[in-house]
Amino acid sequence: MLMAHPAVLENLLDQYEALHADHGDTDDARRRMEDVIYTLCVSTGTRDIGPALAAARRRLAQDSAPSAARLPGRSGPCRPGAGVG
Repeated sequence: MLMAHPAVLENLLDQYEALHADHGDTDDARRRMEDVIYTLCVSTGTRDIGPALAAARRRLAQDSAPSAARLPGRSGPCRPGAGVG
């Protein structure tokens, strides 16, 4: 499954939280909230906002954790045959 870039997810979470705090008092705010919810669901492969928020937050937490690609001695291109020859 394709996963949205962490910066996109972070932006969507920020928008959701700001709109949620605003309580959607206008038609425009409600439409924007619906758009953000839809985009979060599509971006995380979920159908409801609860699981979408959890998946986005989980993805951001995973992205901020050290990975083997970021460890010393593991830098450079990650493609078959890279550095060979």
